[in-house]
Amino acid sequence: MSFLFISAIAFSQTKKFTINGIVKSEDDQELLQSATVHLERIKDSSIVSFTITSEKGVFDLTGETSDSKIKLVVSFIGFKPYVKIIDVKNQNIETLFLKNSSLLDGVVIKSSAPITIKKDTLEFNVKSFKTKADANVEDLLKKLPGLEVDLEGNITVNGKSVNKILVNGKPFFGNDPTITTRNLTKDIIEKIQITDTRTNAEAFSGEDADGENKTINLTIKKENNQGYFGKVAAGAGTNNRNEYAGMITRFKQSERIGILAGGNNINSPGFSFGNQRLQFGGNSRSFGGGQGIVTSNNYGANYINSFGKIFEVSGDYFYKNSSSDNKSTSNRETFLSDGTSFFRRSENTSLNDSDSHDASIDFEIEIDSTFRIDIETDLNRNLNTNRFNSQSETLNNSKTLTNDSKIGSIADSDRERFDNEINLTKKFGSKGAFVRVELTANLRKTLTDDFVKSETNIYGSNPDQIIRDQYSDGISDIKELASQVTYRLPIIARKLYLDIDYTVGNTKTTSKRSTFDFDKTTNDYTSFSNLLSTDFKYSDKISRPGVELEFKNEKWSASTELAFNNRTLENRDYLRPETNLVREFNNLEYGFSTRYQKDRTSRYRLSYNFRNATPSLSQLQPFRDESNPLNIITGNPALSPSKTHTIRLGASNFNWQSRTGFWSYGNISFTNDNVVANTIINPNTLIRETSYANADGFVNIRGGGSYSSTKKWEDFGSLKTEFRVFGDYNKSINFNNGVQYSSKITSISPNIGFDFSWDGVVTIRPSYTVSFSKNTYDIESFSNRNFTNHDVTVATSTNFFKKVEWLNDVNYNYNPNIATGFQRSAWFWNTTLRYSILKDNGAISLRIYDILDQNTNARRVATEDYIQDSSSTVLNQYAMLSFTWKFNSLGNAGSKFEPQSRSRHN
Repeated sequence: MSFLFISAIAFSQTKKFTINGIVKSEDDQELLQSATVHLERIKDSSIVSFTITSEKGVFDLTGETSDSKIKLVVSFIGFKPYVKIIDVKNQNIETLFLKNSSLLDGVVIKSSAPITIKKDTLEFNVKSFKTKADANVEDLLKKLPGLEVDLEGNITVNGKSVNKILVNGKPFFGNDPTITTRNLTKDIIEKIQITDTRTNAEAFSGEDADGENKTINLTIKKENNQGYFGKVAAGAGTNNRNEYAGMITRFKQSERIGILAGGNNINSPGFSFGNQRLQFGGNSRSFGGGQGIVTSNNYGANYINSFGKIFEVSGDYFYKNSSSDNKSTSNRETFLSDGTSFFRRSENTSLNDSDSHDASIDFEIEIDSTFRIDIETDLNRNLNTNRFNSQSETLNNSKTLTNDSKIGSIADSDRERFDNEINLTKKFGSKGAFVRVELTANLRKTLTDDFVKSETNIYGSNPDQIIRDQYSDGISDIKELASQVTYRLPIIARKLYLDIDYTVGNTKTTSKRSTFDFDKTTNDYTSFSNLLSTDFKYSDKISRPGVELEFKNEKWSASTELAFNNRTLENRDYLRPETNLVREFNNLEYGFSTRYQKDRTSRYRLSYNFRNATPSLSQLQPFRDESNPLNIITGNPALSPSKTHTIRLGASNFNWQSRTGFWSYGNISFTNDNVVANTIINPNTLIRETSYANADGFVNIRGGGSYSSTKKWEDFGSLKTEFRVFGDYNKSINFNNGVQYSSKITSISPNIGFDFSWDGVVTIRPSYTVSFSKNTYDIESFSNRNFTNHDVTVATSTNFFKKVEWLNDVNYNYNPNIATGFQRSAWFWNTTLRYSILKDNGAISLRIYDILDQNTNARRVATEDYIQDSSSTVLNQYAMLSFTWKFNSLGNAGSKFEPQSRSRHN
């Protein structure tokens, strides 16, 4: 009651107001679009309200405050900020004139605007957004309007995925964005910039991005770009659970060196430093190539430096080893076209050990303002051992045992990958012309050794038993060479272009697998099995000339393309020459796209394309694969390419003034000649004979959107509300024992979520999702089915005495359609009690995973012709005590970490 009383008093003392006006440049009286207008409290410079001007330079600023006077600030790139103390009341301040900053000789202007909109960049001023004292970048991103961060760390900007995060324009420890967002702290960041994702070459040549992905760049203050930053963490818990992690990065102007390490046996990547969701591990999280419960160790290093204005190098190296233990069970009911069905029960156990080395090095060479060279090289080696055991049995419609099998195997693999790409871009003149040459050389090599023992029993009128005790060694060698040449011809300078490109490529694959049966005479694996051995050579040649016409101005961009795709697939079988195959495919591909940017906050897009998908060689080659005696697969050399028409549309808008916004998308595709499996099941033995066929009539419609709004209360907190809905309609054509039929799956998943923050006291993030799915069939023997799933999550953070933080992560899942014997509902509750020490640079945490001991990953999967319920090993309840410490010497303090040069005395 006291809380409500105090809140009511606080709210009653605030008053609402509206301020409007027009912004122009002083020199030429030009209306300034996308200027930032914001209000600051005089006592602490906190942001009360902000907006941006329209295309006519108009702004309408609304807000509420208990202050009587407030600071008005107007900012625009290239102009001196306009600053004035005004009374808090409804008023029209008419026209404001900004002076050109070039008049201020030698003066550096730093804007305090919370948001700055440049030509193609949205920039946030970090100081304008309140977070807890030790907030990391992910905590900060959650506060920014238009950005969403899910529980796994995935980021979206107005519905567009963020696929690249940079620090001062450069990668930070590879391609995993959570290493950056969950380990860099807010206090070292000055600005957050958001742009459409482009390659270095595209940015250099001035090409537009497709707008489907976003890049976030974190800028560190220039004066802070020297010194050391890092974190260390370690924890020990019940049931022998443990973890450790450490990272240190040295900044020295253009040079950056980083080292990190981590390990645990709680299914965590190891670099989360106390992040609750990751260190607890998700219900289905795996890391290091395993499933179930994973023990992993990970080490990495990163180096970036610029040498003058011409040459820049960046590289990183990661070593990972993991060991996983998993046991899974599944029950599947498969439906047949005659109205009957059969049932398969299986239990599998696996132990997997993996060691991998990943290294990459990139060179950026900008010879001059017209010529650039980008070189990227990636290397990977993975050594893997898997021990697998499986037992399964299949029952017919009368629940009579029809077949069963036992399999035990030990498989070793050694995989090597070597990828190289060279990109050369040369610009001509001032109208946007350029020539680009891209050269690609990729090498793959895999060595395998397998020992397999299996027993398959077939019952019924023609019983049979297949016993195998075999050893196989295999080698796969892939060489891929490709090149693309692109020439851009400006028709109207900087507005209308014609791109002409030509791509050629050739991928050669050698695949050989020699299988030997155990010979009791020699007591060794010496009996060559022609049935299960293979010796193939593949060739995949591509030739693709194309043209694209592209137009762009301040509001519109549009393009149309046409390409001719020639592809030749060739297979040579040295064990079975009769299955040799050569197929040539010639197809046209075309499309168009358009985007309209009404203003700096509103975007709309529409695109259409027609594409062909060539069947794979494994689907084409008439080789009879009998490695699984219960599921025999044979290719179909008469397959045609699939043909797909796709329409995409989208819209987004965010009102900075009211902190409300929406984004939406829709995708529609129609496919003919789609390649589908055509399976015939023997009614007596239930052995599956599978081939492939083309089918027409595939339709997929996907759509979704989000609407969010944020309400802020001065000196109190904020409440963000978001409603999302996603829908999917999928019509597919299938074959079941020679009978063709269609299946239609319709699903919809609405979600509502709230993010309430009482500044410095408590944060509550509840969310509810309900999913509905309906499966219908046009074959009488199949029954239509409906599925429902409920999911509730609540994440809370409560602070006590500024030193103690209590974190909770609660999830409730209810699946009423799960089969008997599987858990239909479960509460999953994790909690952390965290105490700050060492002037907030350290923390001691007590974490309890799955307090209620109900963790489960039971799940149901429904497809066109089967329903399967399954579960596998999950992480069980444990408690862990951990310590975390961060250190930061960036800025002036960084000099004490730098080696000092010795003075010379003569």
